[in-house]
Amino acid sequence: MGGWSAKDIPGQRGRVAVVTGANGGLGLVTARELARHGARVVLACRGEARGRAAADRIAAEVPGAEVESARLDLGDLASMREFADSFPYGRLDLLVNNAGVMALPYGTTADGFETQFGVNHLGHFALTGLLFPVIAKTPGARIVTVSSMLHALADLDPGDPGGERGTYRRWIAYGRSKTANLLFTHELARRLSAAGSDVVAAAAHPGYASTGLQTAGPRLEGRKGAERLMEIGNRVLGQSAEAGALPTLYAATAPGVRPDTFVGPSFAMWRGAPSTSWRAGRTRDDTRAELLWAASERLTGVVYEGLEG
Repeated sequence: MGGWSAKDIPGQRGRVAVVTGANGGLGLVTARELARHGARVVLACRGEARGRAAADRIAAEVPGAEVESARLDLGDLASMREFADSFPYGRLDLLVNNAGVMALPYGTTADGFETQFGVNHLGHFALTGLLFPVIAKTPGARIVTVSSMLHALADLDPGDPGGERGTYRRWIAYGRSKTANLLFTHELARRLSAAGSDVVAAAAHPGYASTGLQTAGPRLEGRKGAERLMEIGNRVLGQSAEAGALPTLYAATAPGVRPDTFVGPSFAMWRGAPSTSWRAGRTRDDTRAELLWAASERLTGVVYEGLEG
């Protein structure tokens, strides 16, 4: 992949993209660069005002950008169904499952799922399935799900994928949700191949990118010391959001990306140009992936048309 940068993104004119969590951080950069290269981009954001502000910012930075915002709450299945039902385009070339939460105190989504598993995995599983009919009929479409190098922190029990039976530990719960992202991508790629589809499902991670994700949990709890520590870590160790978004942009647009590829920074999974990334072997386990898929269908009620089994 060499020194691939945003300048190497192929032209996206005529393509439609959805980027979740695009009001800031990696999602905003991803949406902006796709728009810069000609894609019509829908910023799918939980906060309507923040989504509109992000769209306005991109439009100001990229003259002629085709960009709009739409409300999407990945912690609420009703919101996901509303988003999919009102999606106005007859094609969807690129779905970037970017939004996420990290190391939050225990909580639940509107549908009763542990928040990190519910938003990071089940939300994107459901959204992708609800949009799949339009994705499936779009030649050369891609689905890119953003995981993390911290998937290495935790395995996933297919019989208890949300970890409800054990003691809640925020970083383990985060790692579990990121393992779920990779198992989802693996099983989605397998099912697409079995169906003879040319849709590519891939995954990416940003390494250590300096965004607001790291400080959200401590700020939510009022832990000023932990928040300050994260801010220092971001400044000293993190790469920029622009650099952190490159693996996602590569997986989304570069020619020849293979199904189930995991793209991350080239230097120790931490920083640098996009490269094929290490991943835990368990994230390519067919049995675990299939069981997680079945559990996700049961929990969300979403079944992918044309990819049943």
